[in-house]
Amino acid sequence: MTYMFRINIKPLRSAAMAVLAAVAAIASSPASADSMCQGSFPNLITDVCWSCTFPLKLFGQAAFDSAGGEDYASSDKTSVCTCKSPPTVGIPTSFWELNQMTDVTTTPGCFPMLGGAKVNVGVNADAYGHNGNNEQGGMAQARESFRQVNLYINPAMYIMGAVLDNSCMDNRGIDIPWVSFADPTHNDEELANILTPYAFPFGSMVAIGAMSADAVAATAGFPIPEIFWAAGSFGPMYPLTGTNQAHLSNEQSARLQTTRVLAKLHAAGTQWAAAGNDAMCSYYPQIIMDKRQYKLQRLYPRPQTEKINGKCCDPIGRTTILTESGTEAPLSTFRDFGYAIFRKRDCCSGAFP
Repeated sequence: MTYMFRINIKPLRSAAMAVLAAVAAIASSPASADSMCQGSFPNLITDVCWSCTFPLKLFGQAAFDSAGGEDYASSDKTSVCTCKSPPTVGIPTSFWELNQMTDVTTTPGCFPMLGGAKVNVGVNADAYGHNGNNEQGGMAQARESFRQVNLYINPAMYIMGAVLDNSCMDNRGIDIPWVSFADPTHNDEELANILTPYAFPFGSMVAIGAMSADAVAATAGFPIPEIFWAAGSFGPMYPLTGTNQAHLSNEQSARLQTTRVLAKLHAAGTQWAAAGNDAMCSYYPQIIMDKRQYKLQRLYPRPQTEKINGKCCDPIGRTTILTESGTEAPLSTFRDFGYAIFRKRDCCSGAFP
């Protein structure tokens, strides 16, 4: 798949720190390009729930877990790890790394997480986000919606030097590697299914019924990776398009779209896994995404910083009933949302120079 739109900035570490400081300083002043595209820069100090990075595990044991972060057993509990290339002995390290963000918007070319910046992409009216009804026989049966999505690489933890060993961190430059308005599969179900032909059998009633089990598991802890065709209470994972045929709320649809983007990039081979024994020495391709390796925290329009049941970020598929408070009509007119993505990272600290 070719992604036509790309912004790439690779600053030196000191320069990146200056950029982050400047962004934090102006984050409290929302910017807007026009009335259809609004947003604000996320403040990395006040808007990010840093407790989501926990627990931090060293030598296979929880070393720092005072924040009560949610986790799952992704690797073996060993006190020493080894890597073959180069031959090195290291310390097994595990944590949740903030390295990506998304914004989900109704306006093509709008970047809410960049302060409401907007580019003219020359799209037709069908590319604009909307909420509507699916109708059968003149009677509305269900609500549906359509959204555009932008994915950001934001290696904030690497830039700030937040963990012991930089070899464990995502050290890519700040980037916008994927935007939905430049991807023809985002609003075309047939094209999207070409990328994931294995998704065809999962439209049966038995497969749909299994989604309930995934939703219950995600609400209680983490989703079930074997039920890969579901995104828990967010809805069906496939097709990987911007259309949600079972729209329940703007928050639910936005989290579903964020999840689908991650699944699509995994399927395309451009998003690699960073958790598990196989990831100790290097990332590895994972075509069918393991949903457990990501946690989401809302950054926009209202940062999800107040803890609910001791948590301020959620695994994929957890119900949004509590987190969407104040973001749905009639209390709010927001339709654009932004999320921080925390990725599970298992690595052999010290294995790389």
